[in-house]
Amino acid sequence: MSAEGNATPDQGPQLITRRALFAGGLSLGLSALPRRAPLSDPFRLGVASGEPTPGGVVLWTRLAMEPTAPDGLGGMPSRPVPVHWQLAKDENFRHVVRRGTEQAVPDEAHSVHVELDGLQPGAEYFYRFKADGELSPIGRTLTAPAPGTRTRALNLAFTSCADYQSGWFTAYRRMAEDEPDLIAFLGDYVYEYGPYQHPVRDQAGGECLDLAGYRLRHAQHKSDPDLRLAHAVAPWAVVWDDHDIANAWMGGELEPGRQAAAFQAYYENMPLRRAQKPEGTRLRMYRSLRWGAVANLHLLDTRQYRDPYACADGAGTVGPECVERFAPGRTILGKAQEEWLDGELSRSRATWDLLGQQVFLMEMDWVNGAGEGYSNEGWDGYVASRDRLAAAIDRYGRNGVVLTGDVHSHWAGEVRRDFRDPESKPVAVELVTTSVTSAGDGLDEYPNTAALLAENPHVKFFNGRRGYVQARLTQREMAVDFRSLPRVTTPGATAYTSGSFVVEAGSPTLFAP
Repeated sequence: MSAEGNATPDQGPQLITRRALFAGGLSLGLSALPRRAPLSDPFRLGVASGEPTPGGVVLWTRLAMEPTAPDGLGGMPSRPVPVHWQLAKDENFRHVVRRGTEQAVPDEAHSVHVELDGLQPGAEYFYRFKADGELSPIGRTLTAPAPGTRTRALNLAFTSCADYQSGWFTAYRRMAEDEPDLIAFLGDYVYEYGPYQHPVRDQAGGECLDLAGYRLRHAQHKSDPDLRLAHAVAPWAVVWDDHDIANAWMGGELEPGRQAAAFQAYYENMPLRRAQKPEGTRLRMYRSLRWGAVANLHLLDTRQYRDPYACADGAGTVGPECVERFAPGRTILGKAQEEWLDGELSRSRATWDLLGQQVFLMEMDWVNGAGEGYSNEGWDGYVASRDRLAAAIDRYGRNGVVLTGDVHSHWAGEVRRDFRDPESKPVAVELVTTSVTSAGDGLDEYPNTAALLAENPHVKFFNGRRGYVQARLTQREMAVDFRSLPRVTTPGATAYTSGSFVVEAGSPTLFAP
């Protein structure tokens, strides 16, 4: 029997088993479940979980009967709606371990954030919601291993940059089929742009300028079945980049009302804790998640606290004459975040310290031949900030791995202690994920790929397709596969491994397996 099956109207949603989910038995993933009254289904945005700890996790949903309603409120009534939830140890919900009720209120776009604690460490759970007589799809989540645990590997997937108009979200489905323990999203979950002249997919609404616009954009993304599937199979850890707010955004740069609206919509639509709930234009995104003693994931915010762009009014490429980028006091993280990260690294006892962040940390000369050109948007525009971080990783003897998004292509390279010294030793590796859709189909290589790699010998790999990165971390090594898709301008592409590397604990270099 197919997943659509022979459910009677009184059965509610039919159970999705992991076997059916990952064997491709569903043409539309979790969203294909039958319901008693499809036209009034309040769970069109799916379910999600995030922020796993050894004893807890956040469960999320947002009620919306009309995801692309122009007012951004999803066709919901202007009243609170009680939402019941269950957490179970099994997919059949025969062993329910927690249950409760939350009020989904209009002021938060009828979103629900359930923060759980006191759960079993390193355990798999299943969850669901019920509202107005309708059951949600079933989600799977995990808690982190107990502190000090080194025997539990971390299967991590990470990606970035999902522009709805640029293509289909197939990469999310392929990532879900890998059944990771944790998905890290490194920024640009939505794009604030208005409609393109020739989009691959039509986008609802214009440029995001107010709360209704940002809510609408998030809702349209969540209505995509591939994205809903990825949210339903594993907990997420998210951090923003510029397009979640505005192109090339820096904190304090926007009109406060627009910035506050973007912050509010971001919180409403992500499985975040109350600690990340905004207060107007203030929202602390940097934080650490721990996977036993195998890995710490430090999520960084390179947008909100940075100094202005060097040698220009905005983001761009600057030449060797731009000495401002070397100024000792310049920072991309801000003083408070730098001090926090230094403390996290000094206290860390995990095998791996992962730095989830947005823009190129490695030095990158983007000009082929005799000239030089460096992006003032990445860490090349904040050299002193990079030097302080590299020094901290070296000083504390950490196995540092930088996880980066933003640039819409796969890269892998080594972070040098001082890029001004050709003999400087590597202190960390950097793994750059490509985008989900941004920049269209792309190519495996571009005409200047070989020249770029020659200009930057610390860079070991490039692939210009869309996709994600898959990694398995143990106390001895980190095995990395760059997963690429041949196309996103049509749906359903298969994923292939475009590059593989191994990083051994204690050796911040990349090896081909």
